[in-house]
Amino acid sequence: MTQQAGKPFLYVVVCAAGIAADVGELIGAAQRRGWEVGVIATPVAMNGFFDTAAVETRTGRPVRSAWRTPGDPRPFPPPDAVVVAPATFNTVNKWAAGLADTLAVATLCEASGLGVPVAALPCVADALAAHPAYQESLIRLRGMGVRFGEPYSGEDRDTAEFPWERGLDLVSR
Repeated sequence: MTQQAGKPFLYVVVCAAGIAADVGELIGAAQRRGWEVGVIATPVAMNGFFDTAAVETRTGRPVRSAWRTPGDPRPFPPPDAVVVAPATFNTVNKWAAGLADTLAVATLCEASGLGVPVAALPCVADALAAHPAYQESLIRLRGMGVRFGEPYSGEDRDTAEFPWERGLDLVSR
């Protein structure tokens, strides 16, 4: 656990899916459970998928999407846990393959290697979820210890709520 205010530090990795607009629900739930939170977003998610200013206000920290330059201070302490939500088809497949071409995916790859508890809440359309590469990625990530919430297609947004707090449950067990 980090020593900052005696609270554990949670990285929330946000991917580009419509449900990302509600990421404040995860942040609020984490804070109520005693976590400090820092958000790392994929570059595409930064293009209007969620309110970055509101997230920065809520967490008191900048939303990260790009690597810092050498010599710049680290804006976040090391994570005690990571929740990637929503976890998209693209991010899941790149993460499983070790293609760390964005800060978000590199963070996920590194967390797995450090033994930090990681939970993923997938938001993948049914047609994409049926793709063999995605199924193989889930197997590989589970083998690496990643804990997955139930699939959410995003197509059923009117009839089901995205399980934001499930990510916290998965990293707390």
